[in-house]
Amino acid sequence: MTILTLPRPGESYDSKAPTIIKAPSEQTFISIFGQMLPKAIYINTTHGCAAYYSLPATGKSNDNSDSTIQRVLFVHGVQTPAIGLQPLASTLSRRFPSAHCVLVDLWGHGLSDTPILPHEASLFHSLLNDLLDELKWKDAHVIGYSFGGSTCASFAASYSERVSSMALVAPAGLVRSETFGEVQQAYLSGDGTEEEAKDWVFEWLEGGKLVVPYDWKERIARGDIVAEAVRDWEVREHEGHVASVVGIVRDGGVLDKHGEFVKAAETGIPSICVLGELDDLCSVQDLAEVGMKNAQVVSQVGHGVVRQKVPEVADLIENFWKGL
Repeated sequence: MTILTLPRPGESYDSKAPTIIKAPSEQTFISIFGQMLPKAIYINTTHGCAAYYSLPATGKSNDNSDSTIQRVLFVHGVQTPAIGLQPLASTLSRRFPSAHCVLVDLWGHGLSDTPILPHEASLFHSLLNDLLDELKWKDAHVIGYSFGGSTCASFAASYSERVSSMALVAPAGLVRSETFGEVQQAYLSGDGTEEEAKDWVFEWLEGGKLVVPYDWKERIARGDIVAEAVRDWEVREHEGHVASVVGIVRDGGVLDKHGEFVKAAETGIPSICVLGELDDLCSVQDLAEVGMKNAQVVSQVGHGVVRQKVPEVADLIENFWKGL
Protein backbone atom coordinates (compact mmCIF):
# COMPACT_ATOMS: atom_id res chain seq x y z
CA MET A 1 0.00 0.00 0.00
CA THR A 2 1.38 3.40 -1.02
CA ILE A 3 1.53 5.94 1.80
CA LEU A 4 0.55 9.44 0.71
CA THR A 5 3.34 11.86 1.58
CA LEU A 6 2.83 15.59 1.45
CA PRO A 7 5.57 17.80 -0.01
CA ARG A 8 7.90 19.48 2.48
CA PRO A 9 8.52 23.24 2.59
CA GLY A 10 10.75 24.26 -0.31
CA GLU A 11 10.37 20.95 -2.14
CA SER A 12 9.25 20.74 -5.74
CA TYR A 13 6.35 18.43 -6.49
CA ASP A 14 4.45 17.13 -9.50
CA SER A 15 2.23 19.97 -10.70
CA LYS A 16 0.19 17.49 -12.78
CA ALA A 17 -0.70 15.36 -9.78
CA PRO A 18 -3.97 15.90 -7.88
CA THR A 19 -3.80 19.08 -5.81
CA ILE A 20 -6.59 18.34 -3.34
CA ILE A 21 -7.93 15.26 -1.58
CA LYS A 22 -11.62 15.77 -0.93
CA ALA A 23 -13.05 15.38 2.55
CA PRO A 24 -15.81 12.93 3.44
CA SER A 25 -19.40 14.12 3.24
CA GLU A 26 -21.21 15.64 6.17
CA GLN A 27 -23.84 12.90 5.99
CA THR A 28 -21.12 10.26 6.44
CA PHE A 29 -20.02 12.00 9.62
CA ILE A 30 -23.51 12.63 10.98
CA SER A 31 -24.53 9.02 10.40
CA ILE A 32 -21.96 8.00 13.01
CA PHE A 33 -21.73 10.95 15.39
CA GLY A 34 -25.09 12.67 15.06
CA GLN A 35 -25.74 16.39 14.77
CA MET A 36 -23.61 17.52 17.70
CA LEU A 37 -22.40 20.51 15.71
CA PRO A 38 -24.49 23.00 13.73
CA LYS A 39 -24.84 22.21 10.04
CA ALA A 40 -21.50 22.64 8.28
CA ILE A 41 -20.94 25.75 6.17
CA TYR A 42 -18.32 25.51 3.46
CA ILE A 43 -15.80 28.07 2.30
CA ASN A 44 -14.03 27.62 -1.03
CA THR A 45 -10.42 28.79 -1.02
CA THR A 46 -7.49 28.52 -3.40
CA HIS A 47 -6.29 25.54 -1.33
CA GLY A 48 -9.55 23.60 -1.14
CA CYS A 49 -12.91 23.54 0.54
CA ALA A 50 -13.05 23.94 4.34
CA ALA A 51 -15.93 23.40 6.74
CA TYR A 52 -16.89 25.65 9.62
CA TYR A 53 -19.69 25.71 12.15
CA SER A 54 -21.53 28.77 13.41
CA LEU A 55 -23.04 29.40 16.86
CA PRO A 56 -24.67 32.81 16.32
CA ALA A 57 -25.20 35.35 19.07
CA THR A 58 -28.49 34.70 20.84
CA GLY A 59 -29.04 38.13 22.39
CA LYS A 60 -27.59 40.79 24.59
CA SER A 61 -26.03 40.03 27.93
CA ASN A 62 -27.20 41.61 31.15
CA ASP A 63 -23.55 42.20 32.00
CA ASN A 64 -22.12 45.05 29.93
CA SER A 65 -18.62 43.60 30.20
CA ASP A 66 -19.78 40.53 28.28
CA SER A 67 -20.87 42.56 25.24
CA THR A 68 -17.25 43.30 24.31
CA ILE A 69 -16.88 39.64 23.28
CA GLN A 70 -18.65 39.52 19.93
CA ARG A 71 -16.51 37.41 17.59
CA VAL A 72 -14.85 34.18 18.76
CA LEU A 73 -12.92 31.69 16.62
CA PHE A 74 -12.13 28.19 17.93
CA VAL A 75 -9.13 26.37 16.43
CA HIS A 76 -8.77 22.66 17.23
CA GLY A 77 -5.65 20.54 17.61
CA VAL A 78 -4.11 17.87 15.43
CA GLN A 79 -6.27 14.74 14.89
CA THR A 80 -9.54 15.65 16.66
CA PRO A 81 -11.44 18.17 14.49
CA ALA A 82 -13.86 20.95 15.44
CA ILE A 83 -16.29 18.62 17.20
CA GLY A 84 -13.70 18.20 19.97
CA LEU A 85 -14.16 21.86 20.94
CA GLN A 86 -17.96 21.74 20.77
CA PRO A 87 -18.46 21.36 24.55
CA LEU A 88 -16.27 24.39 25.35
CA ALA A 89 -17.74 26.46 22.50
CA SER A 90 -21.31 25.69 23.57
CA THR A 91 -20.52 26.56 27.20
CA LEU A 92 -18.94 29.91 26.35
CA SER A 93 -21.68 30.68 23.84
CA ARG A 94 -24.28 30.32 26.59
CA ARG A 95 -22.26 32.46 28.99
CA PHE A 96 -21.66 35.17 26.39
CA PRO A 97 -24.96 35.43 24.46
CA SER A 98 -23.73 38.48 22.52
CA ALA A 99 -20.86 36.46 21.06
CA HIS A 100 -20.90 34.84 17.64
CA CYS A 101 -18.79 31.68 18.02
CA VAL A 102 -17.31 29.83 15.04
CA LEU A 103 -15.44 26.52 14.93
CA VAL A 104 -13.41 25.44 11.92
CA ASP A 105 -12.15 22.09 10.65
CA LEU A 106 -8.49 22.59 9.74
CA TRP A 107 -7.06 21.11 6.55
CA GLY A 108 -7.07 17.32 6.55
CA HIS A 109 -9.51 17.14 9.45
CA GLY A 110 -13.23 16.61 9.82
CA LEU A 111 -15.05 17.82 6.72
CA SER A 112 -12.23 19.94 5.28
CA ASP A 113 -10.18 18.91 2.27
CA THR A 114 -6.48 18.08 2.30
CA PRO A 115 -4.39 20.33 0.03
CA ILE A 116 -1.39 18.51 -1.48
CA LEU A 117 0.88 21.23 -0.16
CA PRO A 118 3.41 21.53 2.67
CA HIS A 119 1.42 21.64 5.91
CA GLU A 120 3.41 24.53 7.34
CA ALA A 121 1.93 27.18 9.61
CA SER A 122 1.34 29.64 6.77
CA LEU A 123 -1.11 27.21 5.12
CA PHE A 124 -3.29 27.33 8.24
CA HIS A 125 -2.83 31.09 8.65
CA SER A 126 -4.21 31.46 5.12
CA LEU A 127 -7.27 29.42 6.09
CA LEU A 128 -7.90 31.55 9.18
CA ASN A 129 -7.56 34.75 7.14
CA ASP A 130 -9.92 33.40 4.47
CA LEU A 131 -12.45 32.44 7.12
CA LEU A 132 -12.30 35.83 8.85
CA ASP A 133 -12.80 37.49 5.47
CA GLU A 134 -15.73 35.18 4.69
CA LEU A 135 -17.33 36.11 8.01
CA LYS A 136 -16.55 39.80 7.39
CA TRP A 137 -14.71 39.91 10.72
CA LYS A 138 -11.81 42.32 10.90
CA ASP A 139 -10.61 40.53 14.04
CA ALA A 140 -11.67 37.95 16.60
CA HIS A 141 -10.94 36.56 20.03
CA VAL A 142 -9.18 33.28 19.24
CA ILE A 143 -9.22 30.10 21.31
CA GLY A 144 -6.70 27.49 20.22
CA TYR A 145 -6.21 24.01 21.66
CA SER A 146 -2.95 22.05 21.36
CA PHE A 147 -1.77 22.45 17.74
CA GLY A 148 -4.51 25.06 17.45
CA GLY A 149 -2.83 26.94 20.29
CA SER A 150 0.45 26.98 18.41
CA THR A 151 -1.38 28.05 15.25
CA CYS A 152 -3.15 30.90 17.05
CA ALA A 153 0.13 32.09 18.59
CA SER A 154 1.97 32.13 15.24
CA PHE A 155 -1.09 33.69 13.57
CA ALA A 156 -1.05 36.47 16.18
CA ALA A 157 2.68 36.94 15.60
CA SER A 158 2.09 37.50 11.87
CA TYR A 159 -1.40 39.05 11.83
CA SER A 160 -1.71 40.83 15.15
CA GLU A 161 -4.35 43.20 13.79
CA ARG A 162 -6.75 40.27 13.38
CA VAL A 163 -6.47 38.96 16.95
CA SER A 164 -8.36 40.76 19.75
CA SER A 165 -7.19 38.31 22.42
CA MET A 166 -5.93 34.76 22.55
CA ALA A 167 -6.73 31.90 24.87
CA LEU A 168 -4.28 29.05 24.35
CA VAL A 169 -5.40 25.78 25.94
CA ALA A 170 -2.66 23.16 26.38
CA PRO A 171 -0.74 24.73 23.49
CA ALA A 172 1.66 22.68 21.40
CA GLY A 173 4.72 24.24 19.81
CA LEU A 174 7.14 24.33 22.72
CA VAL A 175 8.49 20.78 22.49
CA ARG A 176 11.99 20.79 20.99
CA SER A 177 12.60 18.24 18.27
CA GLU A 178 16.18 17.83 19.51
CA THR A 179 14.82 16.00 22.56
CA PHE A 180 13.82 13.05 20.36
CA GLY A 181 16.16 10.19 19.55
CA GLU A 182 18.01 9.78 16.28
CA VAL A 183 15.42 7.43 14.79
CA GLN A 184 12.52 9.73 15.67
CA GLN A 185 14.35 12.74 14.27
CA ALA A 186 14.76 10.81 11.02
CA TYR A 187 11.00 10.29 10.93
CA LEU A 188 10.49 14.02 11.43
CA SER A 189 12.96 14.94 8.70
CA GLY A 190 11.51 12.41 6.25
CA ASP A 191 14.63 10.25 6.16
CA GLY A 192 12.94 7.15 7.57
CA THR A 193 10.29 5.04 5.84
CA GLU A 194 6.90 6.71 5.62
CA GLU A 195 5.04 3.72 7.08
CA GLU A 196 7.25 3.73 10.17
CA ALA A 197 7.07 7.52 10.41
CA LYS A 198 3.29 7.42 10.27
CA ASP A 199 3.11 4.74 12.97
CA TRP A 200 5.48 6.66 15.24
CA VAL A 201 3.70 10.01 14.79
CA PHE A 202 0.31 8.55 15.63
CA GLU A 203 1.61 6.60 18.63
CA TRP A 204 3.45 9.67 19.94
CA LEU A 205 0.33 11.82 19.62
CA GLU A 206 -1.91 9.15 21.11
CA GLY A 207 0.50 8.10 23.86
CA GLY A 208 0.32 4.56 22.48
CA LYS A 209 -1.97 2.66 20.13
CA LEU A 210 -5.36 4.23 19.48
CA VAL A 211 -7.99 2.43 21.56
CA VAL A 212 -11.63 3.25 20.87
CA PRO A 213 -13.73 2.70 24.04
CA TYR A 214 -15.96 -0.36 23.79
CA ASP A 215 -19.04 1.69 24.74
CA TRP A 216 -18.39 4.54 22.29
CA LYS A 217 -21.73 4.17 20.54
CA GLU A 218 -23.66 4.35 23.81
CA ARG A 219 -21.65 7.38 24.91
CA ILE A 220 -22.31 9.17 21.63
CA ALA A 221 -26.02 8.38 21.98
CA ARG A 222 -25.87 10.17 25.35
CA GLY A 223 -24.37 13.22 23.68
CA ASP A 224 -20.72 12.64 24.68
CA ILE A 225 -17.78 13.54 22.46
CA VAL A 226 -15.73 10.36 22.07
CA ALA A 227 -12.56 11.79 20.57
CA GLU A 228 -10.96 8.37 20.02
CA ALA A 229 -13.91 7.30 17.85
CA VAL A 230 -13.71 10.54 15.86
CA ARG A 231 -9.98 10.04 15.26
CA ASP A 232 -10.53 6.43 14.19
CA TRP A 233 -13.24 7.57 11.77
CA GLU A 234 -10.90 10.14 10.21
CA VAL A 235 -8.15 7.57 9.67
CA ARG A 236 -10.62 5.25 7.95
CA GLU A 237 -12.81 7.70 6.03
CA HIS A 238 -10.73 10.84 5.34
CA GLU A 239 -8.23 9.89 2.65
CA GLY A 240 -5.97 12.85 3.33
CA HIS A 241 -6.06 12.78 7.12
CA VAL A 242 -3.07 10.54 7.88
CA ALA A 243 -0.75 12.47 5.57
CA SER A 244 -2.06 15.73 6.98
CA VAL A 245 -1.32 14.67 10.56
CA VAL A 246 2.23 13.62 9.66
CA GLY A 247 2.73 16.85 7.74
CA ILE A 248 1.49 18.96 10.65
CA VAL A 249 3.81 17.26 13.14
CA ARG A 250 6.76 17.71 10.78
CA ASP A 251 6.11 21.24 9.57
CA GLY A 252 2.95 22.78 11.01
CA GLY A 253 4.08 24.05 14.38
CA VAL A 254 3.69 21.18 16.83
CA LEU A 255 7.43 21.47 17.55
CA ASP A 256 10.07 24.23 17.83
CA LYS A 257 7.80 27.30 17.67
CA HIS A 258 9.48 29.18 20.51
CA GLY A 259 10.31 32.16 18.34
CA GLU A 260 6.72 32.56 17.20
CA PHE A 261 5.46 32.49 20.77
CA VAL A 262 7.98 35.20 21.67
CA LYS A 263 6.72 37.35 18.79
CA ALA A 264 3.11 36.74 19.82
CA ALA A 265 3.87 37.81 23.39
CA GLU A 266 5.66 40.92 22.14
CA THR A 267 2.55 42.06 20.24
CA GLY A 268 0.93 42.90 23.57
CA ILE A 269 -2.27 41.09 22.59
CA PRO A 270 -4.04 40.08 25.82
CA SER A 271 -3.58 36.37 26.39
CA ILE A 272 -4.25 33.52 28.76
CA CYS A 273 -2.82 30.01 28.68
CA VAL A 274 -4.72 27.16 30.33
CA LEU A 275 -2.79 23.99 31.16
CA GLY A 276 -3.59 20.62 32.64
CA GLU A 277 -1.51 19.91 35.73
CA LEU A 278 -0.44 16.49 34.40
CA ASP A 279 0.26 17.55 30.81
CA ASP A 280 3.86 16.95 29.74
CA LEU A 281 3.50 18.81 26.43
CA CYS A 282 3.77 22.29 27.92
CA SER A 283 4.50 23.81 31.34
CA VAL A 284 4.11 27.17 33.04
CA GLN A 285 7.90 27.50 32.89
CA ASP A 286 7.93 26.78 29.14
CA LEU A 287 5.42 29.56 28.60
CA ALA A 288 7.19 32.02 30.89
CA GLU A 289 10.40 31.54 28.92
CA VAL A 290 8.67 32.75 25.73
CA GLY A 291 6.97 35.68 27.44
CA MET A 292 3.54 34.15 28.07
CA LYS A 293 3.08 35.23 31.68
CA ASN A 294 -0.62 34.58 32.26
CA ALA A 295 -0.73 30.80 32.65
CA GLN A 296 -3.41 29.05 34.70
CA VAL A 297 -3.30 25.40 35.73
CA VAL A 298 -6.27 23.04 36.06
CA SER A 299 -5.53 20.33 38.60
CA GLN A 300 -5.68 16.56 38.16
CA VAL A 301 -5.93 16.49 34.38
CA GLY A 302 -3.56 16.10 31.46
CA HIS A 303 -3.59 17.19 27.82
CA GLY A 304 -7.31 16.41 27.49
CA VAL A 305 -8.18 19.36 29.74
CA VAL A 306 -10.25 21.04 27.00
CA ARG A 307 -12.82 18.22 27.07
CA GLN A 308 -12.33 16.66 30.50
CA LYS A 309 -12.59 19.90 32.49
CA VAL A 310 -14.91 22.08 30.40
CA PRO A 311 -16.44 24.13 33.27
CA GLU A 312 -13.02 24.89 34.75
CA VAL A 313 -11.55 25.95 31.38
CA ALA A 314 -14.64 28.03 30.62
CA ASP A 315 -14.40 29.74 34.03
CA LEU A 316 -10.80 30.77 33.39
CA ILE A 317 -11.56 32.11 29.91
CA GLU A 318 -14.69 33.88 31.17
CA ASN A 319 -12.74 35.65 33.91
CA PHE A 320 -10.01 36.56 31.42
CA TRP A 321 -12.52 38.01 28.96
CA LYS A 322 -14.32 39.96 31.66
CA GLY A 323 -11.01 41.53 32.64
CA LEU A 324 -10.28 42.88 29.14
